[in-house]
Amino acid sequence: MTLRRRYVPPTWLKRIRDVAETKATRLLIIGAGPAGYTAAIYAARAGLAPLLVAGLQPGGQLTITTEVENFPGFADAVQGPWLMEQMRAQAEHVGTTIAQDLVTRIELGAHPFRVALDGGGAIEAEAVVVATGAQARWLGVPGERELSGFGVSACATCDGFFFRGRDVAVIGGGNSAVEEALYLSNLARHVTVVHRRDAFRAERILQQRLFAKSNVTVLWDHATEAVLGTDAARPVARAVLLRHARTGERRELAVDGVFVAIGHDPATALFRGQLAMDGGGYIEVEPGSTRTSVAGVFAAGEVADRIYRQAVTAAGTGCMAAIDAEKWLAHRGAEAPSAASYGPDYGTGRAA
Repeated sequence: MTLRRRYVPPTWLKRIRDVAETKATRLLIIGAGPAGYTAAIYAARAGLAPLLVAGLQPGGQLTITTEVENFPGFADAVQGPWLMEQMRAQAEHVGTTIAQDLVTRIELGAHPFRVALDGGGAIEAEAVVVATGAQARWLGVPGERELSGFGVSACATCDGFFFRGRDVAVIGGGNSAVEEALYLSNLARHVTVVHRRDAFRAERILQQRLFAKSNVTVLWDHATEAVLGTDAARPVARAVLLRHARTGERRELAVDGVFVAIGHDPATALFRGQLAMDGGGYIEVEPGSTRTSVAGVFAAGEVADRIYRQAVTAAGTGCMAAIDAEKWLAHRGAEAPSAASYGPDYGTGRAA
């Protein structure tokens, strides 16, 4: 007896392939920074067996941070990449599955939520934690990225401590630049704010505080053309090359540190038109929670934080997101739980 092979149309093959490559999970976490890893740790310990998609930069911005002194638990400074490796190892140890892939599309209009991956697979998730973070805007000038972590920074709170008693420059003219300069003025010997225009865009009260500082100078109408490094085998920043916006005259400003403060861009393009966002593209959450405008979707870390932008606050909101997600999954079909319903012992090991 001869068996005939059944003809399968190409469209059917695609459907079969999609089904075969679709993974189902109760909780999907998108992003592998402090917020994502912390959410994974708490979710795994709650028995949710989360799946975390790491994205293009596993570890987030801490992977390009040389020394971290302000994350609790370490008497001595630790390396940013090492800290993120430890967070990843902890997340895996308690039961998180980590996929080295990139989310290219997400559909939040129907349940379960469906995600397409760059590697060709798909995920269906009952709940989602968005922890895709934000990226500092850079000037795009020579020397800037090459000297990042070696005299060039985008976070005064993170790195200002290393420039105590030294001369630094802050590039920018909005709230971010003035706030960074104010913070640095309490640490550095002298702060020079370089702005390409003849007036700040920052709030008036911030400007007044800045102008009252005796160790702060403002260079108006100057554009930054390059960050200059030393001639050492491992160069460090030594100056910025400036050009006067009106005369075209160039000059070098000798400094020990350069802080680029021209704002941040949250990584929210995937969710545009699906989640409520503010004018800057940050995901809006309910006050006191991580709940977004779509039930079952939670936002943690810098993707929803335009104020603090610290690893420790990102980790804190990652914890919140996992707790919010666990409670939402447990109460599906009922009214969404309030924070009071969690109980004082949740997450301590004493919760029932």
